[in-house]
Amino acid sequence: MSIAPNKVVSVFYTLTDDAGNVIDSNKGQEQALTYIQGVGMMIPGFEKALEGATAGQQVAFSVAPEDGYGVRSEENVFTISKSQHFKDSDDIQVGGMIAAEENGHQRHFVILSVEGDDITLDANHFLAGKTLNFDVEIKEVRDATAQELDHGHVHAGGHDH
Repeated sequence: MSIAPNKVVSVFYTLTDDAGNVIDSNKGQEQALTYIQGVGMMIPGFEKALEGATAGQQVAFSVAPEDGYGVRSEENVFTISKSQHFKDSDDIQVGGMIAAEENGHQRHFVILSVEGDDITLDANHFLAGKTLNFDVEIKEVRDATAQELDHGHVHAGGHDH
């Protein structure tokens, strides 16, 4: 069975940057990454590269920023007032992350600098602007159940709710 929209795909992968540094991997782990193709669970370039592949295949490919986590934007770097936004400002450290809810979604920001009452934050995804290099082993491809498609996620091991 080939990878196509509405198929459940299980993979083992290694993600590296252009210098060959491993960013993430699940190779050697017991659980494969499992997702439904075509429902937006994965970055577009990942799904596009695996379209048509079958279980047992090993696929290596690169994803440009535009098809990954986007192009880095300086519009996503901004400064806020520490006194207006943080009650406990002792935990604010350069390089740290903070989370905030925006329109019902959780967003993460990296703290770039703290100068007096000003905190400069970066809302770009940490992989924005990077070419992503994947080495993927396709473990399994199957039809998604009607309930999985309705819920928008995979029900592992017969789990349903």
